[in-house]
Amino acid sequence: MPPFIAALSQLLGRLLLSAIFIQAGLGKLSNPASTMAYIGSAGIPNPEIAYYITLAVELGGGLLILLGLFTRPAALLLAGFCLVSGAMFHYHPGDIGQMTNFMKNLAIAGGFLQLFAVGAGMFSVDAMRRRSVLR
Repeated sequence: MPPFIAALSQLLGRLLLSAIFIQAGLGKLSNPASTMAYIGSAGIPNPEIAYYITLAVELGGGLLILLGLFTRPAALLLAGFCLVSGAMFHYHPGDIGQMTNFMKNLAIAGGFLQLFAVGAGMFSVDAMRRRSVLR
């Protein structure tokens, strides 16, 4: 595959992976009380603390992936977040809708693990930082 096509694919992959997390984080930011209530309804202790952690992971991690900044650690964090949140909120074998969401979380985690393995690509802040260090 030509390097330019590979780099464009990596950029598009990052954009697509980050979009859901940025959107979810902004939604949580706009309505913290209902998000904390939802977290509490799942039996999670300290829903306020869990809310701020979730907000930081979704919004912060999503933005890092979008920019391609600290991509590998952000991708690994988001992969773990997808697995944990999928298990805690969506693993309900009797509910086909929730199981679909659970499987989507697994697929997204797989995408983040690929991103962790290969990095952000040429069109990223990580690559710009590497190029400036090499000069």
